[in-house]
Amino acid sequence: MYKIVLRPFFFLLDAERAHHVTFKLVHLLCKIGFSGLFRTVYTIKDPRLEREVFGLKFPNPVGLAAGFDKNAILYNELSDFGFGFIEIGTLTPKPQDGNPKRRLFRLKADGAIINRMGFNNKGVFDAVEKLKKKHRVLIGGNIGKNKLTPNDEAIKDYLICFDALFDHVDYFVVNVSSPNTPGLRELQDREPLTALLLELKKENGKVAKKNGGGKEKPILLKIAPDLTDDQLMDIIKIVETTKIDGVIATNTTVERKNLKSDLVFTEEKGGLSGRPLRNRSTEVIRFLSEKSGKAFPIIGVGGIHSPEDALEKLEAGADLIQLWTGFIYEGPSLVKRINKAILAKNGQQV
Repeated sequence: MYKIVLRPFFFLLDAERAHHVTFKLVHLLCKIGFSGLFRTVYTIKDPRLEREVFGLKFPNPVGLAAGFDKNAILYNELSDFGFGFIEIGTLTPKPQDGNPKRRLFRLKADGAIINRMGFNNKGVFDAVEKLKKKHRVLIGGNIGKNKLTPNDEAIKDYLICFDALFDHVDYFVVNVSSPNTPGLRELQDREPLTALLLELKKENGKVAKKNGGGKEKPILLKIAPDLTDDQLMDIIKIVETTKIDGVIATNTTVERKNLKSDLVFTEEKGGLSGRPLRNRSTEVIRFLSEKSGKAFPIIGVGGIHSPEDALEKLEAGADLIQLWTGFIYEGPSLVKRINKAILAKNGQQV
């Protein structure tokens, strides 16, 4: 039904407008009682799907990547489509509008999207208010810096977001890999990245101690697919040095190789996601897993449009996976199909 009826309608609309219409529709349907139906249709509850990763118990390994529910508006409702976890953000200390519109483009012939949103969000404190309601799902908090904050003051922005979200999310993701905030990827360099992660680790201990000696929250690093092998080796060393809890591989790419879509769209600036990213993100996952000796957990994301794509990521070394563009193109049934394929892969009937 999604591909036959809903997707053709949504794809008639500007991509960003379609996103807002989808949010309003999901919110309305859940408000009038469709949540239970969605859970019945799309969710598989099976203890064999559960995964314990960086100290958290995930009901299944399929999550929704950051960028879909930036402002923590629909995390409970979106979990009704079978996700094992939802990542909100990227959030910044102050609200910001992001880059000028249009800034979101579908490349239909490639099963891809180009976005240059620019961390548009209502600010971390607005999200905190929304996160105060009871969660039906594990929540990741993806944090960044404001566009106008210079890189030499970036740590302050990340600490503000970290402190504000600490009591309201289950894990953190440090986003230094978006191509849509000028200069942000410079923070992936070894020295500034090590300094940032060490400060966050220190703050993690302080806040946990302040909260009566509670547990620290897992901290993950989200990296770009455009890093060289030498840079990826640096990432492995940085994870070892800072003792953060894992890596998300990968963010969007600035590469534009072998695309079939019209040049009008393929030459738009921004990060490319979807099918063209599949192979590279899998390569990065495999590299990190093999070169580190599986020293840390990896969440695999990039180009997952089918159960086969998901299994490929898991076999390459990912412990969990996330959807974004594939969810838009393939619809909510993709989550269930992936979970069924994971069970079937292990010779189990669903």
